[in-house]
Amino acid sequence: MKGDRVEIVVDAGDTTRTYEVVATRAGRRVETAVRRGVVEVSEVTRNGTVVRTARFMSTRVLALVEQPVPRDDTEAQA
Repeated sequence: MKGDRVEIVVDAGDTTRTYEVVATRAGRRVETAVRRGVVEVSEVTRNGTVVRTARFMSTRVLALVEQPVPRDDTEAQA
């Protein structure tokens, strides 16, 4: 959903760097995958087309924080 966000904290030698991937439009979502020593974070459309991808070596990733948009449950029940 629009606003879903994933923050990636990466070891950059003597410091850390923080990267952020955000679902920028309605109907898009952010997906994460770990394959063959690579962490891949992608913004994906409703039909599964990848819009953008960020790739990091898994040995360098310190934290992967998924932050979904707070949803109001009262709207879903009405």
